[in-house]
Amino acid sequence: MTRLFSLAVAFTIQLAVALPATAAELLMYRSAGCPYCAAWDRAIGPIYGKTDMGNRAPLRHVDIASREKPPVVLKSPVRFTPTFVLVDQGRELGRIEGYPGEDFFWGLLERLMLHHQI
Repeated sequence: MTRLFSLAVAFTIQLAVALPATAAELLMYRSAGCPYCAAWDRAIGPIYGKTDMGNRAPLRHVDIASREKPPVVLKSPVRFTPTFVLVDQGRELGRIEGYPGEDFFWGLLERLMLHHQI
């Protein structure tokens, strides 16, 4: 019985490691000196990860000038900062260009997540 349990646990761990991650994430494309990025950092940054939306789509910062870009298929190039790109399985689902303020940001993100059932 113990051997069977050990085999089941080992198989479950192996299966979990072999499966690709399917969780959504929110990429925040930003640039140095961007005043709207700084405003987002002050108003939303400290609480985003503590919210339901932050748990459903964890945030990853991407420097727009960096040569190292995440392996994501974008619908179009990112030209403005901040640009928030909702990604699932390496593909862009939608985006918010700019930071329109705290109240608008939450509403736009919620609408985007609801539309894509995230």
